[in-house]
Amino acid sequence: MKVIHYIPSMDRTWGGTAMYMQLLTKELGRLVDLYVVSHSSDNELPMEYCTTYYLPSWKQLSVMKNEWYNLLLKLHPNVVHINGCWTPSCALLQKWAQQLGYKVVLTPHGMLEPWILKRHYWTRKLPALLLYQKRAIKCVDYLHATAESEKDNLLKLGYNDKIAVIANGLDVEDIKMKSTWKCNKELLFLSRVHVKKGINFLIEAVASLKTEMQGYVVRIAGEGEKNYINELRFLATRLGVNDIIHFEGGIYGNRKWELFQQADLFILPTHSENFGIVVAEALACGTPVITTKGTPWSELESEHCGWWTEIGMEGTVQALREFLALKEEDLEFMGRNGRRLVESRYSEHKIAEEFVALYNKMISK
Repeated sequence: MKVIHYIPSMDRTWGGTAMYMQLLTKELGRLVDLYVVSHSSDNELPMEYCTTYYLPSWKQLSVMKNEWYNLLLKLHPNVVHINGCWTPSCALLQKWAQQLGYKVVLTPHGMLEPWILKRHYWTRKLPALLLYQKRAIKCVDYLHATAESEKDNLLKLGYNDKIAVIANGLDVEDIKMKSTWKCNKELLFLSRVHVKKGINFLIEAVASLKTEMQGYVVRIAGEGEKNYINELRFLATRLGVNDIIHFEGGIYGNRKWELFQQADLFILPTHSENFGIVVAEALACGTPVITTKGTPWSELESEHCGWWTEIGMEGTVQALREFLALKEEDLEFMGRNGRRLVESRYSEHKIAEEFVALYNKMISK
């Protein structure tokens, strides 16, 4: 089977979508002839077990179209898989592939979740929906959601009911679980530094618990726009917690896993995530998690490995209070539960096999 995955960028700054593709290729590329198509950038994540092709920008419309047509005719894939929405190239490449008779899957990667849709709705989302995005969603052969909650939100749009639910996955065997749960007095946020992630709620919650959290360090790791990072720094200073909040910048490689393992707690106070791969990564390291009901991680509570809170400062404060009251043996109990959860449900090999089953189902039709 030949499969083409298109992603607008493989750059490290692209965040979770690029990291998702890096993980997926490692396993999916063992099961199919996999080709990843993107646009060149300065700081790309390496992709294994696949062949990579680069197209010019959609701003060079006729050149991009011709090169895409030539690539399709050269490879003749069984399935084309588009990753992302709102970028014109996603809708255009889907349209041109379907014009040539190819089956197409679209993974929105949370970009059609209610919070995202509301953001800049009148100035950006509505024009894009009218021009190309709504038609792309309606015409695609299958939508891929990473959780039942995302599927429900896609169904509410009323554009397309052909939706497959396949979770994101991890290369769990390559992730080392911490060997001790001795309290280091370190908390970690690690993701793209963006307004969607609710980092202000975390800073405000720490300020509310400033006395109880003396001696703690809260690391905010990730890349983001300089102006927004400066806003968060100013907020921490204004609230008097700049000695607790540490901005780490972009973290990669071994340092990333070191931070996960030495953290007593991982926090993602986000407004919206279709999955939240960093939650799974923290759990795989044996680190309990606080995240919000803007994510699909209700299992944190049912499997006793973290807190699933309402969005906002209050929910984060309550969860932090409960965390601060725990003993080390409680943290170990939660940490081991989290590791078991990820091993049983979110192995990347299992996820790759589910994609192959979806592709076979599409081909058979």
